[in-house]
Amino acid sequence: MKKDTICRLCSACCPVEAHIEKGRLVAAERKSFLPASKARQCPKLKAAPDIVYSPDRILKPLIRDASGPSGFREASWDEALDRVAGSLLKCREVAGPERLAWLRGMAADWGAPWDYANRLMNAFGAPNTIGNGSVCHVAREMAHNFTYGAMTLAQPKDAACIVVWGKNDRNTAPGVFEAICHAQRQGARLIVIDPVKNAMAEMADLWLPVKPAHDGLLAMAMIHEIIAQDLYDVDFVSRYTTGFDELAAAARPFSPDKVAEKIWLSPADIRRATRWYAGTPPACIIDGNGLDMQLQAFQATRAVCILRALTGNIDRPGGDFIPQPVPVRDMQLKHRLPGGVAPVTHDFPLFDQFHPTWGRHAQSCLVDAMVDHRPYPVTTLVVQSGNPAVTMTDANRVVRGLKNLDFLVVIDMFMTRTARLADVILPACGCFEKTQLNRAYLRNSPVMLQDQVIECIGESRPDWQITFELGRRLGLADAFPWETVEEAIDYQLEPSGITVAALRQNPDGLRAAPLAFEKHHQQGFATPSKKVEFVSDRLREKGFPAVPFADGGLGEAISFADPADPDPLIGMSGERTPRFTHTQFHTIASLVRQEPEGLVEIRDADARRKNIGNGDWVRIKTPRGEVRMKARISDRIRPGSILIAWGWGDVDPAANVNNLTDDNQRDPVTATPSGRSFMCSLEKE
Repeated sequence: MKKDTICRLCSACCPVEAHIEKGRLVAAERKSFLPASKARQCPKLKAAPDIVYSPDRILKPLIRDASGPSGFREASWDEALDRVAGSLLKCREVAGPERLAWLRGMAADWGAPWDYANRLMNAFGAPNTIGNGSVCHVAREMAHNFTYGAMTLAQPKDAACIVVWGKNDRNTAPGVFEAICHAQRQGARLIVIDPVKNAMAEMADLWLPVKPAHDGLLAMAMIHEIIAQDLYDVDFVSRYTTGFDELAAAARPFSPDKVAEKIWLSPADIRRATRWYAGTPPACIIDGNGLDMQLQAFQATRAVCILRALTGNIDRPGGDFIPQPVPVRDMQLKHRLPGGVAPVTHDFPLFDQFHPTWGRHAQSCLVDAMVDHRPYPVTTLVVQSGNPAVTMTDANRVVRGLKNLDFLVVIDMFMTRTARLADVILPACGCFEKTQLNRAYLRNSPVMLQDQVIECIGESRPDWQITFELGRRLGLADAFPWETVEEAIDYQLEPSGITVAALRQNPDGLRAAPLAFEKHHQQGFATPSKKVEFVSDRLREKGFPAVPFADGGLGEAISFADPADPDPLIGMSGERTPRFTHTQFHTIASLVRQEPEGLVEIRDADARRKNIGNGDWVRIKTPRGEVRMKARISDRIRPGSILIAWGWGDVDPAANVNNLTDDNQRDPVTATPSGRSFMCSLEKE
């Protein structure tokens, strides 16, 4: 039997056909506009049955018990949820609701589960529901929002020129990768901007190996060239933008001749990329996580956003589409949150409030509260589908914070480094075992349903059920009146007129409104001026640059910029491979056989200078800690930099790149630390 659903083994939200035999998942195939023989295959999806039926899954609730062989004992759901509810109520009564935080990771999806967690916490009176968006997506979305009111969706399939900036969709978004390949076959030019010569760079017509964390300078150099050479769309700029003269003045110091050497590029390549992008309509920019983890993430992304508008590539076929959000109910009950209690993220109010439902994502502030009690202590924490002991910047400090807690709850499928520190572990089920709405299909039509295709394994439960049942035990039955997730989804979708039943009858999705481009002709943009804002008065009023890099420089872009080592290198956190999603799935044998270990990649000249050969064990050090890994001589990176495999810290704490990263310096708007690049020392062991 074949059933339609959405795969959530990563953030791509690919529509799939699940093959079910006698109630078991035996295979899953991604839907594609290409013939099956040409479609991009995903190793994780091929291993889906291995993941679902892994013997390492947690299938019963666990409660900490020092007398047990693993430090835990199995418990019933009633006992586990009562223990959690009792601790949360005690926290509120004894210390105050602000001492409780709920940290959302990635695995369970950024859709309705985020709304449900916020609903529970807001109804409970606790202001600290925290996501990971300061280092993944949301900081970029804020930059899009402050420029033209919404985060755009690139349309590469119909583009004549495609810029891939800090992203590798061959590994992370198979459907987008297929669209890029299709466009190339139709003659589209491909420009890839990335410090690493990955598979996307190898297939590019032009690869710009920009210096790590210096993307903002490149974007400003391209803005300079577009304006200086009159390559901008005069009609669009004059009718639909504001602040052009101030932007031109800010861009004047950033000529390619002045910038190129600073960012490891040639002026000719910067000019070639600019001419291709500005002169080959329609063109789109696919920006990614490479822009996220930078000290200047917000301003760098703002500059990239401005490129779209200067060239008139906003909301046109083959350009960068302005989404048509699905009309839904706001499920988060923000009105029930009592006033007078500031969240731990209150130093970043613009980031907290730029979107009606994104909520709070300055996750470093949570660690401040756990470690240093700034602005006040957080003593009780729920971690849902995340592994902060490994994935958050300056991991050693994060672990100290987790150990400081009075009570820690982890909701997950597997035993992680974070779960090992928990007082209670609640076993979540996987994406094929639950029905939910994904954020990808809430922020833009068509709406598609992630539909449950198999029963939950063991005693694991879907996130929605765990949240609803916990809410009722906390005395919030009025906030969670639904007996099924279908009832909750129908309630949320009611303004759109779409129902779960209708979505099941239309697995390829339903639109809440007809597809429409160039909507600004009738309604303008969702900004205060109703135009694309090259200059943001909202930023200026809060003391931030109204135009990206208006001070004429980048500032300190890389952490530990002045190390004691006389021969330092730029360390880079490696890309996410197609076999693993961050720290997930490293216990799945079929995937580990394909990629058995993480390595640090070193250029041959740097390796010779430090007497390092292929396979040698090396140590990488920063003021925060060290990493021990095997070396691989590689030409994928520029001399003076190394690439450290990402996601291996759950397998071996000594291989966690976040032992090296810094969390003291942060983007002043979005609290983003320099998690992707840092100065470091390298030595042979």
